[in-house]
Amino acid sequence: MYDLIVIGAGPGGYVCAIKAAQLGLKVACVEGRETLGGTCLNIGCIPSKALLHASHMAHEMHENFATMGLMNANADVDWNRMLSYKQDVVDGNTKGIEFLFKKNKVDWLKGWASIPAAGQVRVGDETHETKAIVIATGSVPSSLKGVEIDNEGGVVVDSTGALALPRIPDTMVVIGAGVIGLELGSVYNRLGTKVTVIEYLDAITPGMDAEVQKQFQKILTKQGFKFVLNAAVQGVQVNDGRATVTWQPNKGDEAQTAEADVVLVATGRRAFHEDLGLDTLGVALTDRGQIAVDKHWATSVPGVYAIGDAVPGPMLAHKAEDEGMAVAEVIAGKHGHVNYDVIPGVIYTTPEVASVGLTEQAAKETGRKIKTGKFPLMGNARAKAMLQADGFVKLVVDAETDRILGCHIVGPGAGELIHEVCVAMEFGAAAQDLALTCHAHPTVSEAVREAALACGDGAIHA
Repeated sequence: MYDLIVIGAGPGGYVCAIKAAQLGLKVACVEGRETLGGTCLNIGCIPSKALLHASHMAHEMHENFATMGLMNANADVDWNRMLSYKQDVVDGNTKGIEFLFKKNKVDWLKGWASIPAAGQVRVGDETHETKAIVIATGSVPSSLKGVEIDNEGGVVVDSTGALALPRIPDTMVVIGAGVIGLELGSVYNRLGTKVTVIEYLDAITPGMDAEVQKQFQKILTKQGFKFVLNAAVQGVQVNDGRATVTWQPNKGDEAQTAEADVVLVATGRRAFHEDLGLDTLGVALTDRGQIAVDKHWATSVPGVYAIGDAVPGPMLAHKAEDEGMAVAEVIAGKHGHVNYDVIPGVIYTTPEVASVGLTEQAAKETGRKIKTGKFPLMGNARAKAMLQADGFVKLVVDAETDRILGCHIVGPGAGELIHEVCVAMEFGAAAQDLALTCHAHPTVSEAVREAALACGDGAIHA
């Protein structure tokens, strides 16, 4: 008899299992893949960041090394070796989780799970008894009607296929201008692929601050991206190893087409919980097919919980991790909490884009008076020395209390810089608190302080 069985060993699941074990529970984690880590470590976050890092190095070599006096460095890209490097990064991380399971005495039940009844988890031919179950089965790529994904064929692929193309394509069409499409599009754009992004909405990175959307698109266009906005993809046809994408402009103009060696379908993800037996069990779902949970991540069936991409909320690995730790504490009889107002989001392109809290538009819609402080990185010495001064830091602040409501950064290391503001928001800090905090010089983080100063008397270097 287990105290807890976690189904799924992605960021939410494995973190939940380890935390529960640390709290003294007898824990098992079910995973059908050959390796732990789920989508994130195997075919998502980690391999994509490896390729983003490698392709950024290639970009620097070809575009900026000579500017910095580093001559004769135009080496060729060995795609197969780059893929091997990516896999080495993945392997190191997945084996690390195996070690953590052994260290914390978490049993890995290898296979695919189903839930025949509350308190039971079936894996293969064996049924395990448990006091509690956490469903952490994550998500899978969603597609478009009439578009058939064939990762093995390497012509029309989703994010999984895009991480292992047989060669660097000459041309690529990306359907969807969200995080996944822009990150993977950046990898190939840096390696010489001509990338066209087709987006149904009128702006890239839907949901982000409008100023970020505008500036980010300008930067990516300067890097070589081509954008087609307000366009609905009608279908993709494959002939002789090439794809033809047909799209209809939203304003009602005639349909248009584009040919490409590869089409990446990056139209989001959907919750995955097939074959668990949730219908028979009586677990309620939302209208969007996610598992419905209460504020303690409990489903409609007592003793069964769910977290991560399988439940409502942003599909982010760190959100799943937070929920994993919190639900483990709940099951252990403690108080688990996640502050959903302070969950950062990052796009790992170059420059990086990071945000937390409310956008300016969303803050205005709350009816409160707001002010913003914005500082361009052209005024930051470190960013200019790095040849990455095309971004900015923007704070969204309550005009009456000076409390920070949100932050939006376009620039080098934005994914690291955003956490200073996350900590500030967790403690209810005012913009003046950041403005009065000494920041080392020269650092890009000084731009955060300057944006905070801009909420008051004004930035110094702008």
